[in-house]
Amino acid sequence: MTQEHNNLINGEWVAGTAFTPNINPSNTADVQGHYTQASAAQLDSAVQAARAAFTAWSISGIQARADALDKIGTEILARREELGTLLAREEGKTKPEGIGEAARAGNIFKFFAGECLRLAGETLPSVRPGIGVEITREPLGVIGIITPWNFPIAIPAWKIAPALAYGNCVVFKPADLVPGCAWALAEIISRSGIPAGVFNLVMGRGSVIGDPLVTHPGIDAISFTGSQTVGNRIALQCATSLKKFQLEMGGKNPQVILDDANVAQAVELSVQSAFFSTGQRCTASSRLIVTEGIYPQFVEGMKARMATLKIGDALEAGIDIGPVSSMAQLEQDLSYVAIAQNEGGTLVAGGERLQRSTEGFYMQPALITDTTAAMRINREEVFGPVASIIRVKDYEAALLEANNTPFGLSAGIATSSLKYATHFKRHSQAGMVMVNLPTAGVDYHVPFGGRKGSSYGPREQGRYAQEFFTVVKTAYTGM
Repeated sequence: MTQEHNNLINGEWVAGTAFTPNINPSNTADVQGHYTQASAAQLDSAVQAARAAFTAWSISGIQARADALDKIGTEILARREELGTLLAREEGKTKPEGIGEAARAGNIFKFFAGECLRLAGETLPSVRPGIGVEITREPLGVIGIITPWNFPIAIPAWKIAPALAYGNCVVFKPADLVPGCAWALAEIISRSGIPAGVFNLVMGRGSVIGDPLVTHPGIDAISFTGSQTVGNRIALQCATSLKKFQLEMGGKNPQVILDDANVAQAVELSVQSAFFSTGQRCTASSRLIVTEGIYPQFVEGMKARMATLKIGDALEAGIDIGPVSSMAQLEQDLSYVAIAQNEGGTLVAGGERLQRSTEGFYMQPALITDTTAAMRINREEVFGPVASIIRVKDYEAALLEANNTPFGLSAGIATSSLKYATHFKRHSQAGMVMVNLPTAGVDYHVPFGGRKGSSYGPREQGRYAQEFFTVVKTAYTGM
């Protein structure tokens, strides 16, 4: 019998209306567990529990908060191999990638354990004699957190940890596709010493509990990571009720390769950016913008490196790339390869479904040349192991092409020129810029976020997280 996993509401594990299987994308016959589906009524109970708990938690001692978050982080790190294996089994990242993501989640909780003790304010003199001014930060309230399927433990961690650190209460709805890591994280939090009701887990489909969470009058703010379509809808819903919201959405990230780049280095960072984690990262570089002098060598180098990639079961040793997360995602990836070819692109490597010893959603990473900026493959986020190449004349043309997108999350440049690297860092219209590094891969203690259609609201992670999860109060005192 596979284990059944319930929602966490007001400190109690509560069964929902039904259970759904959590299927391994490397082996569809492998069911990791069954996870309950919350009802709208249970969502309301979770919100009410969080509201009731907020009064005491918001003024609780900072040492108690720090101790609880440190305990959570310590357990995650101690169990990172187990949690990383679970992640690989439910989402499809390779086991080393899964272990790395679990470790990142643990480190995030430990970082915010420290932030509990570092929340600073200001004391200023008033322009009026005999009056003092204090500027402090206070908890925002009850936060609704909605996370995607591609980073099932790291993204929840970098939202939940600061929310709790700054004295907020949480109602957490993970992606319906990957409830396993979310439930495991909730179970760890439930034993951390955090009072009942402060943290609540509700699992289920967005159509059933996602919209009611966003529009619930007991929710003070929404932190969302996911598609631009859903993010735009959340923005409208929150604006109607003047609810604070934070959105991290899509990317169509450019990786510029200049003539003076080290070819081997440029190929490796491009392969990592475009295809590792099966390309299922919002920071993946799916547009490779290559100047004409290095173009032939770069394309041949990419083809040669891609031929060495091992695609297979995420739990198998030595695998570079696991399966796509689901059949729906696989079909979408393959459809974009066909769309690119129909619009004039040339498929020079990969792009087909693979068969392995177990039934899974395997795909050979695809590289498409002869593309232009107007093609859909260069305008829309595919979110899979699919990369296109745009050939340009020089750096100036490459920069224009890099910024020619409605998104602005991450951007990279491969060059040996300090002049071009410095210029690109300043003039790239992206929230994060990488020089001679993959576009995917960021630290947990520095801000994360983008521009244009990629992000809205304050940055996530690091001390910048306080901008979203706290409100500023200015207090005057007469002497």
